[in-house]
Amino acid sequence: MVVMPMAVKGKNGDTRIPSSSSSSIMPSVVNVGALFTANSVIGRSVKPAIEAAIDDVNSNQTILSGMRLNLISYDTNCSVFLGMIQALKLMEKDVVATIGPQSSIIARLISHVSSELHIPLLSFGATDPTLSGFQYPYLVRTTQNDYYQMSAITDLLLYFGWKEIVAIYVDNDYGRNGILALGDALTMKRAKISYKVSYKPGTSHSDLTELLIRVNMMDCRVYVVHAHPDSGLAIFSVAKKLGMMKSGYVWITTDWLLAALDSSEFPDPKLMDLIQGVVSLRQHTLNSDIKKSFTKKWQGIKDKQTSSFNSYALYAYDSVWLLAYALDKFLKSGGRITFSRDSNLRNTDGSEFGLSALRTFNEGEKLLQTILATEFMGLTGEVKFDQEKNLMHPSYDVVNIAGTGLRTIGYWSNYSGLSIATPESLYAKHSNRSAVDQYLNSVIWPGGMSQKPRGWVFPNNRKRLRVAVPYGYSYKEVVTKDKSLKGVKGYCIDVFEAAINLLPYPVTPEYILYGDGQRNPSYSDLVRDVAENKYDAAVGDIAIITNRTKIVDFTQPYMESGLVIVVPVHTSKPKPWVFLRPFTTEMWVVTAGFFLFVGFVVWILEHRMNDEFRGPPRKQIVTVLWFSFSTLFFSHREKTVSTLGRLVLIMWLFVVLIINSSYTASLTSILTVQYLTSSIEGLDSLISSNEPIGVQEGTFTYSYLVRELNIAESRIKPLRGEVEYLNALHLGPKGGGVAAIVDELPYIELFMRYSKCEFRIVGQEFTKSGWGFAFQTGSPLAVDLSTAILQLSENGDLQRIHDEWLSSISCLSRTIKLEGKSLSLNNYCGLFLVCGIACFIAISIFFGRTLCEYRQYSPNEEKAHEEIVEQELVKNRSRRFCCAISFKDLIDFYDKKEDQIKHQVSRNDLKT
Repeated sequence: MVVMPMAVKGKNGDTRIPSSSSSSIMPSVVNVGALFTANSVIGRSVKPAIEAAIDDVNSNQTILSGMRLNLISYDTNCSVFLGMIQALKLMEKDVVATIGPQSSIIARLISHVSSELHIPLLSFGATDPTLSGFQYPYLVRTTQNDYYQMSAITDLLLYFGWKEIVAIYVDNDYGRNGILALGDALTMKRAKISYKVSYKPGTSHSDLTELLIRVNMMDCRVYVVHAHPDSGLAIFSVAKKLGMMKSGYVWITTDWLLAALDSSEFPDPKLMDLIQGVVSLRQHTLNSDIKKSFTKKWQGIKDKQTSSFNSYALYAYDSVWLLAYALDKFLKSGGRITFSRDSNLRNTDGSEFGLSALRTFNEGEKLLQTILATEFMGLTGEVKFDQEKNLMHPSYDVVNIAGTGLRTIGYWSNYSGLSIATPESLYAKHSNRSAVDQYLNSVIWPGGMSQKPRGWVFPNNRKRLRVAVPYGYSYKEVVTKDKSLKGVKGYCIDVFEAAINLLPYPVTPEYILYGDGQRNPSYSDLVRDVAENKYDAAVGDIAIITNRTKIVDFTQPYMESGLVIVVPVHTSKPKPWVFLRPFTTEMWVVTAGFFLFVGFVVWILEHRMNDEFRGPPRKQIVTVLWFSFSTLFFSHREKTVSTLGRLVLIMWLFVVLIINSSYTASLTSILTVQYLTSSIEGLDSLISSNEPIGVQEGTFTYSYLVRELNIAESRIKPLRGEVEYLNALHLGPKGGGVAAIVDELPYIELFMRYSKCEFRIVGQEFTKSGWGFAFQTGSPLAVDLSTAILQLSENGDLQRIHDEWLSSISCLSRTIKLEGKSLSLNNYCGLFLVCGIACFIAISIFFGRTLCEYRQYSPNEEKAHEEIVEQELVKNRSRRFCCAISFKDLIDFYDKKEDQIKHQVSRNDLKT
């Protein structure tokens, strides 16, 4: 059927623009095209809106200077082929721009034609995110880009905590590209589409039933529907019959659903019953006075097929005004409307393609740029384009269908995310996309439930949960084989059973032993098998490490763990000369020398003025020795009276205090603590040593030591458990054993109990990890069981299970204090140096002052000495002066008391 064009004519009728490209006549009527599907949900709202906009523009005397717009409309009939034909027919009418098309698929095709003929397309319905403004330069999207709508749905899903969804979409470019954008947005937020289901427009009821039955067999219960307004409602009709609209299900749709509902002022109650609890988006439009005026005007429009309008009608209305404003600016800036034939529409032999009526709009590029630069306030709000030719401030209403009406529970905008405040009220505030500031009002979900659905279940036809359990040789308390119905037992199994009993839904595990019990299985291989879907989960003493978290999801750790080093130790035996061990020989010698040196220095400083440091030589020697060593106990009875002596004594007593304290601490350590039989004292010595190291077979410890610590593989000896640990440590490196064991702390705790605390841990834990249960990536059980484990920890059940299986007299609480090495001179050289410098300074000051007093004490001898010196050569003056002073006289002078010296000096001064 050939569809004839529908035209709204001006007073002068359908006027053709003069064909001459050089014509400069300003036409009184300008042709404007429109492409939409008249018999569709969107088309029935858009057609009256476009016609109303044309009438409003033509009746407005302030725009286009009396020039009228002549609307030429074509019905694409929801067909890509007919849409292409109708677009070509439309462009034969010398239109300066086209309002539309409605379909993203048709927009993609005819954009190539419009680009060739330089005719802008102002599409109010092409939301496909792949319709790039750079790839299709003459396509101007006057509605929201689905890229932002999919970002809004992603934020909505994450707000409720759902990381997996099932996508149901129409199988065409519009549906596929929209879901592709949704998948990209989810991936950026560490979420995903677990299953995609597509259907073709016009799919039969039976095919939709079969499709939704497959969907209902999936674990996921969160469905996102991206469809056409005309065909999407059939999905909910089938879902209702299959019982998929009851509690536990989540249905979220893109804006197509509200486009269908908004087209009717009073939606059908039967239709509303089908979609109870659905959450949908609607393109947000400003609730302005001009929008209210349009709503009133809509009621007066005759021959309209809908009682109300959807958001696409508002965008179509604004598209007409956008073109009118741009044309007005274009003409006032000197633009002209002229067309010319396109030479590319001819074959090389000169014949035509039969498209001779198609002509190029010569000034189309200028008009396009004017359109993109135009800004105004329309029915939808501010109309303004960004650099990527998208409308500024994309935003959506979040609507919940409940009862007989629609509840707006919040808004989403690219500026502020989810909020209960309108987007335009937030533009003046600081942008805040923090997750804690996202907020929506309460939602009524399918089944009338106000509590958020979990989002996934175990379907009734699901097999039992395949749980792999490591079955090794060692540490039976942790996990091992059992003769019970479960087939396994141990600490890990009890924790797992207690956790799944807290889940609000039944989970029936089927335990499968992994290993033969003769050797410890590889835990890395076990985790890899879970990732490859050989098992649904792995339960056991599985350490959570980086490489494993990349391929599976772990629960919250139920046991803290970390690598530690265990070495053999022995208790010190009594020795008669142990009191000498705190210091090295050099330290003892230097300390004794300083005792004598300091005593001698104090004697020199105190001898002339302190009677306690005077007397016969034997007495003075005894006094020096007694004073020196009595300072060790701060029990010296001799008092110091000179300032310099007191200064030296203070410094020395400080040194004695440090030495005394260090000696006491070191001796206490030697007498009370244990000492190692291995050279390994911690992580550093473990790495630098060449001695063999034992690790548990099958665990990650081997690879950690090799890859992370760069320890040679030849040094590492895999052992199966506590028995081999004990034998290897007893044998030692020389007997074919090991110098140390490196393993996780929970295993070491069990080993300590087995060995009756014979060995000790050295150093600190040098990794921080824990044990967790492994699930396939994306499994919701990982999240739910993490919550259950936290609950077990809070109510004390986790500790109770631990004490039941692993409790013992803990050797770990006995902190090992290893015997330290003897303190060497290097530890105190700075202290001795400071004390020595203080003594030197005091002696220097003392002798300098003594020499001055000596010269004042014998002035006659000094004058005679000076006459002799003057007769000698100048070059030997210094040496003769020194020799001229009698050493015996100086000693005699020093031996005199200070009071005698001062008295004699006073008498010499009087004689002088």
